[in-house]
Amino acid sequence: MILIFGGTTEGRKVVAVCESAAKLFYYSTKTKSQKIETAHGSHITGGLDEKDIIDFCKEKAIKLIIDAAHPFAEVLHQNIAEASRELNIPVVRYERSYPKHEKDLLWFGAYNEAIEHLEKNNIDNLLALTGVNTVAKLKPYWQKHNCWFRILDRDESRSIIQKENFPIEQVLYYQQGGDETLLFEKFKPQAIITKESGKSGGFKEKVLAARKLNIPVLVVKRPVLSPDFISVYGENGLRKQIEKLLPEFFDLKTGYTTGTCATAATKAALTALLTKENQTKISITLPNGEWIKLSIHSTILEDSLASCSVIKDAGDDPDVTNGHEIVSTVQLTQEHKGVRFLQGKGIGVVTLPGLGLEIGGPAINKTPRMMMKRELFKVMRHYQDKLSEQGLKTGIDVTISVPKGEEIALRTFNPKLGITGGISIIGTSGIVKPFSSEAFIASIRREMQVAKALGCKNVVVNSGAKSERFVKQQYPNLPPQAFIHYGNFIGETIIAASELGFERLTMGIMIGKAVKLAEGSLDTHSKKVVMNKEFISALAKEAGCSETTMAAIQQITMARQLWDVIPKTEATFFSLIVRKCHQVCIPLFPNGTLDILLIDEFGNIKQ
Repeated sequence: MILIFGGTTEGRKVVAVCESAAKLFYYSTKTKSQKIETAHGSHITGGLDEKDIIDFCKEKAIKLIIDAAHPFAEVLHQNIAEASRELNIPVVRYERSYPKHEKDLLWFGAYNEAIEHLEKNNIDNLLALTGVNTVAKLKPYWQKHNCWFRILDRDESRSIIQKENFPIEQVLYYQQGGDETLLFEKFKPQAIITKESGKSGGFKEKVLAARKLNIPVLVVKRPVLSPDFISVYGENGLRKQIEKLLPEFFDLKTGYTTGTCATAATKAALTALLTKENQTKISITLPNGEWIKLSIHSTILEDSLASCSVIKDAGDDPDVTNGHEIVSTVQLTQEHKGVRFLQGKGIGVVTLPGLGLEIGGPAINKTPRMMMKRELFKVMRHYQDKLSEQGLKTGIDVTISVPKGEEIALRTFNPKLGITGGISIIGTSGIVKPFSSEAFIASIRREMQVAKALGCKNVVVNSGAKSERFVKQQYPNLPPQAFIHYGNFIGETIIAASELGFERLTMGIMIGKAVKLAEGSLDTHSKKVVMNKEFISALAKEAGCSETTMAAIQQITMARQLWDVIPKTEATFFSLIVRKCHQVCIPLFPNGTLDILLIDEFGNIKQ
């Protein structure tokens, strides 16, 4: 069981992640107004002290605590830390994104230090953007000087103002989306004080507005948390930690794409080359801006190059690369500027157009290339002084390899895509979701792009190898790239064909998927939809089937049995199924010709 703390923006994100497990969890907020709508979370309110947390965790058998509370909720953080130590329960801290400590800002470890600075520099007009709970902490200042306090427009905030006897006429109310520059111009403070509240606290907007008006900004640093807390910085990182610490909470585990693994290995390799140190963990940024940490499996250091590897973790997705080593070798060069990607052992070579990659080049897709370049440039900037001092070369060669890639590739779509000799480095989000449809759908689209680039006007889609074998006999003049498997993703496949502008789409389908599609299911996976005998019976009635046939339909357990129970004299039933399938699909392919071929177990085709 999980206990979450925090009615913050981060708290809502944590609740959303846990909600996706469809299992009971608890989340605690200080007030009822911070309640989050959820189907599976149980909400508790009130400030829990250390004893309250311990008692609750014992009563509810809590095995994991997630701290998503405000970074300045010091007492709560301390109570969580003490309770976790007492009960030996791990704590995951869902962190905000914080900017660097830029030199033009004035940083302080505590409010009394900031007050000393204000007094010393004769600041007599201060705008405090530190929140209502800091009114008491800044009291020694505002009792003697003019001070404006911005607070949330709610009764509990006003009660704190009254309790501290802060002048109500000096109170400003926070307006979401308001222009900080206009506020600062109106009140013309000599200085602004804020907290290191991070991205979700609007820190950047405050600083930019103050800089524009040349107003000094005092920043109180966020409190240091317990070193025992495990920090994560986004939803994917959080889910991976929950999967690790509480394996039973999610039924299926997430993983990382080959692109993410290659990026981590590449950044680690350049870092190792410049520092001459073995790497064990490395942080990288995903395409959505979230950064994660991955373990480095191995480091090999030589004079002019370094290699690091990551073991691919696909979670519970049936990925053929799961458990395999993704290796990156980095070498600095003066032969060129920028980053050059080279083919290593087990990485395929692009031989056909349509993938958006150079023919003859390594099969490393655009998103992984972008991710690797971004991390390499970060490392180069970080070690810029060292590189300048040593006069090191600025070009970077990156060679990605997968020791068993050539063998693995035989179990992928790569040969049909025109990628030979190994696997491709792919991934658009960086994350592999359990039994992810994303990877399959992306591969369908890539195959169609290849067919389009080869000049195909008609693309033939089939659920798998069996139906394709039968349909190919009908189109002997089409190239192999024109035949594409849709698996269960009929709707996504048709949409892709329409968006790519194919003139004709031919779909081969077998009876099991056909009866699901005819009913309107564009995703025919057995986990999404099952055979509906009542729907089949209704079709049989519409087709004029006999009472004997109707009775036989009620006895079937698999759709393929329809070929046996429906006599040839009532074959209009199958024509009706094809017509119903066409009605479901044609809205997704409005500008071309759609043919649907119903295939029986012997390869006979009905239209």
